[in-house]
Amino acid sequence: MAITESATRVLTVKEAISEALHEEMVRDKRVILLGEDIQDPAGGVFKVTLGFSTEFGPERVRATPISEMAIVGASVGAALAGLRPVAEIMLIDFLGVCIDQIYNHAAKLRFMSGGQVSVPLVIRTESGGGASFGAQHSQSLEAWLCHVPGIKVVMPSTPSDAKGLMIAAIRDDDPVVFIENMFVYQAKGDCPRGEHLVPIGKAAVRRAGSDCTIVAWGRMALEAPIAAEELAAEGIECEVIDPRSLVPLDVEGIVTSVRKTGHLVVAHEAVERGGYGGEIAALVQERAWDRLKGPILRVGAMSTPIPYAHDLEFEMLPQRRDIVAAVRKAVGSKPRQH
Repeated sequence: MAITESATRVLTVKEAISEALHEEMVRDKRVILLGEDIQDPAGGVFKVTLGFSTEFGPERVRATPISEMAIVGASVGAALAGLRPVAEIMLIDFLGVCIDQIYNHAAKLRFMSGGQVSVPLVIRTESGGGASFGAQHSQSLEAWLCHVPGIKVVMPSTPSDAKGLMIAAIRDDDPVVFIENMFVYQAKGDCPRGEHLVPIGKAAVRRAGSDCTIVAWGRMALEAPIAAEELAAEGIECEVIDPRSLVPLDVEGIVTSVRKTGHLVVAHEAVERGGYGGEIAALVQERAWDRLKGPILRVGAMSTPIPYAHDLEFEMLPQRRDIVAAVRKAVGSKPRQH
């Protein structure tokens, strides 16, 4: 059903996530929040849960010790006991501290129990650089999570998707890691009022095109459409796809686009080496090799710890210009004739 203008209004991604959490807590008393500093007056390091503990009380909005192991371990237990916890891990860099609870407990318990139990757990975390937070607070580590069976991984880039995916994640009976990019937080756009779900595993086509497919997520999903408009001025028409969900991945949607355009550029903020872009490239090569007109190219960060100095950080992380350069290389230096 089409969303009418009166049913939407402009929000930031951060506001959309907050609204989704609030609506689900009102709707379902089993939804609880756990994390460092999430109670008032702090409301979380990025203020997403500001006002929540005042409204819902400390029993449902629990400020935890500075222990990621405790946060995720308690959340797994709460999920097994019938609650629907949303655990906040302040930065994705800190997942390494609680990786055993995620990889070996949350991800495996349905399988290990023969389907007798489920783990309806959402882990919220923030990723990405560009704010001079230093090497241990600026990484993009989604590929770690995508490698492990039993975990769903989503990365929204618009307010509508942020709200719809968060609600879908909370209602999912399996663990979902919900990754929020630092710069995407302030992105503005239309967001539906009230009930709104976005299916996990369905990509969004942000721009139609015929010459090259760009698959991008997180901050790069914001840069890719702008890069595509720049390339259009040169006569290169790009189709921009935002996966929104990395696991499960909308392979069919991506392959359909590449079979049309014949070229693929994958862009992510994570380090290029070992990044999830390599998995997408392999999947497309397997399924669309007969339609590819050239090599699949990746755009990612340099293989180095993220510098603190802003200018160095900018050079190390991928930028819009890198997407433009990759597309030009993929389709050839001469503009297409239409």
